[in-house]
Amino acid sequence: MKPVTFRNRTWDVAANLHLPKDFDESRKYAAIVCVHPGSSCKGQTAGIYAGKLAGEGFVTIAFDASFQGESGGEPRYIEDPATRVEDVRCAVDYLTTLPFVDEERIGVLGVCAGGGYAVNAAMTEHRIKAVGTVVGVNIGRAYRSYGAIPMLENIGKQRTAEARGVEPLIANWIPDSVEEREKAGMDDVDIVEAVDYYRTPRGQNECSPNKLRFTSLASVLAFDAFNLVEDLLTQPIQIVTGDVPGQFGSMQEGRDLFARVKGEKNLFVVEGATHYDLYDRPEPVGKAVARLAPFYRQHL
Repeated sequence: MKPVTFRNRTWDVAANLHLPKDFDESRKYAAIVCVHPGSSCKGQTAGIYAGKLAGEGFVTIAFDASFQGESGGEPRYIEDPATRVEDVRCAVDYLTTLPFVDEERIGVLGVCAGGGYAVNAAMTEHRIKAVGTVVGVNIGRAYRSYGAIPMLENIGKQRTAEARGVEPLIANWIPDSVEEREKAGMDDVDIVEAVDYYRTPRGQNECSPNKLRFTSLASVLAFDAFNLVEDLLTQPIQIVTGDVPGQFGSMQEGRDLFARVKGEKNLFVVEGATHYDLYDRPEPVGKAVARLAPFYRQHL
């Protein structure tokens, strides 16, 4: 693994390039762009899958989203779907400049919201030849389920306040600690495990500080990662999900996406696995990679 950067518009995106064992720069390799969840970073679950797939012989790249982590872009802590999708395209741009990457054999893999972004990018980025998702989520649908109109009203009020000089509101993606979650009475399995993954030593990372610029949620609420998927996604897709339902909806989302895709597709359900088991738990992740690696070998 080595740190690299690539450009999105006027700023640098920070990434880790993972190379196969016994890497030979004179060869041409298939490559996979690994897209992290909302609030996450390249050193968490996207990096785990990037490392595992590099071990299977692929060149892989995991990056911090623009405005987040070690990547550039202002203002900070924005979650902007259009830019997240453009990050994927720019990662593909970067891979095409590497002499050891076969530009006709580039795929994408996204985890959670990164799965939605991966699918959305592939619909209009046909240099991507194969698509994988792990517990993929349509982030717009997920946030709309909390009540879009009241949230948009509050975003409008906050923008007015910030235009008049109030400091920007930086919210948390999830409760900032186990104690905060328990105090709020939040006991859904996805929330419980999100806090355990992101806010304890299990998966905590300094590039994932649990900060979200509140007003950027307006663009999230209007985003549909799977809009036009029936018409524009022509690449083969491997969908991986667990079978334990939770608030984020990835179990049902995977089934719904599978039903909508018209081209070559496969749905693999990891029995007994929760959403966050498929982030970093060795056995579920191993099962996912055991399905993903041959899929990419077949199609890249």
